[in-house]
Amino acid sequence: MAITPTPIPRGPVTAPLNFSHPPAPGTQAVNYVEDPPAGEPKRNLAVNPQPVAIADIRGRESEFTLDHDGFLAIIPPRPDPDNPSSDDDDVDFDDEASITARYYPEVTRLLLRHVPGATRVVLFDHTIRRARPGSKRAPVLYAHVDQTAASALQRVRRHLPAGDAAAVLAAGTRYRIVNVWRTLSPQGPLEAHPLAYASSSTFRDEDAIPVEHRYPGGYTGQTAAVAHRGDQAWYYWSGMTPDERLLLECFDSESLKSGNSQVKGGRTPHSAFEDPRTRPDAEGRESIEVRALVFGP
Repeated sequence: MAITPTPIPRGPVTAPLNFSHPPAPGTQAVNYVEDPPAGEPKRNLAVNPQPVAIADIRGRESEFTLDHDGFLAIIPPRPDPDNPSSDDDDVDFDDEASITARYYPEVTRLLLRHVPGATRVVLFDHTIRRARPGSKRAPVLYAHVDQTAASALQRVRRHLPAGDAAAVLAAGTRYRIVNVWRTLSPQGPLEAHPLAYASSSTFRDEDAIPVEHRYPGGYTGQTAAVAHRGDQAWYYWSGMTPDERLLLECFDSESLKSGNSQVKGGRTPHSAFEDPRTRPDAEGRESIEVRALVFGP
């Protein structure tokens, strides 16, 4: 079936992003991944919407790196010399088993090729987001960082065998948490609810608000909400296509080492946003993000 071309918004745009106010003293900031307990809000932080200038990286993809900006645009991820035929074409993104069996191997190869010094990858979960009624997860319309230093350490201990985790941490091996983000839009380039992200080189400690991230089943991680500051540099990648990939670095242990001025990545704020130029009848966004622990060098 032929795809009808549509006008995709391109270039810089000013759009509202939802930041957060810090909670009242003595109050724990909380976000429930799914439905909260009866009588509790899904998220207890006050929203602080602000107009933000968001630059388009289309045509400038090579200017940004994980170590400096905390994000990396990959166009395209194939062909792969070690795997000329990709399983991705056969993935059923409505089937969890198909995703882990057919898409996860591509993601692993992608990270090993594009994260400098990577020697080992452990994928630990994924989320599919669909902007349509009844979807389990929708695009997140507030600025956040997926991990903090505390939750990244918790992930290492949770997802590696106990002996491996102890050895990695004792050796001081570099570990990162990286999200691999792509659109699933069957109609072509992404138009509605694009993803915005700030260069981590412009994100300060005081911009991060720790939040308990509570999952069904009792697991509690930690994320960070984002306080607004005018000199944060925000970007998006206009009209992303299904063969393009965006790496978002949520944590980098190297950035915690004192005196290491070369690594400014490691915690990339991001948020879906409503582009005021989007057509009212634009196809709703569908996307998948796969989260990975990346080790080395």
